[in-house]
Amino acid sequence: MVLTPWALCLILLSCLSYSEAYDSLDPNGNITIKWDFMSWTPDGYVAVVTMYNYQQCRHIQPPGWQLSWTWAKKEVIWSMEGALVTEQGDCSEFKGNVPHSCKRDPTVVDLLPGTPYNMQIANCCKAGAISTINQDPANAASSFQLSVGRARNTKKTVKVPKNFNLKAPGPGYTCGPAKLVESTKFVNGRRTTEALMTWSLTCTYSQFLAQKVPSCCVSLSSFYNDTVVDCPTCSCGCQNSNTKHRNCVK
Repeated sequence: MVLTPWALCLILLSCLSYSEAYDSLDPNGNITIKWDFMSWTPDGYVAVVTMYNYQQCRHIQPPGWQLSWTWAKKEVIWSMEGALVTEQGDCSEFKGNVPHSCKRDPTVVDLLPGTPYNMQIANCCKAGAISTINQDPANAASSFQLSVGRARNTKKTVKVPKNFNLKAPGPGYTCGPAKLVESTKFVNGRRTTEALMTWSLTCTYSQFLAQKVPSCCVSLSSFYNDTVVDCPTCSCGCQNSNTKHRNCVK
């Protein structure tokens, strides 16, 4: 099979985009975000968004996570519990009842410990801190609830937000698109309830995205050699370099 130059470029680009969001220390780790629809409203819906930390060792520490996305249409957030949007945006067209956020690309952050109970939901209000699921399962999730307006309120017509971006608290994560999956089931004692529908997406971590030039050089020398071996010219950060280095270590 002979590949055309265009096909070869597409393959190389797909490989590059995959490698940027790959963590060799935890290849199967990710943060899974679920968007569970709990009820329909006259102009939209109420949903609970939960982030699950399925990474082995990478906790999210305060000041914690920031989650943003771009609305598909002209959706607004009427109210939130367990989190808040950092900027309200331009809501001047609304009279009387003003939405919590009119931003087309809202950025959401967790609330702080000690938040009044009427603003809390389960798994919220930890200053954005999330533990790993294998080290502290009870604190490996963070949730918030939002009431969305100007959204088509049926399962077939509601639109998925785009361009999800997770900071925890800095860069390093790449998030895929949200997709419709099997509805989440909630077990409360002997009763099980189910979300009306569920969107799910995953965000994976890459050290190369977190740091332009990571500090990962290790000087290697045998115990009987008293000479310190210098690091190669480009041990890290070579993926952003335009020059070729023979000693570059991936």
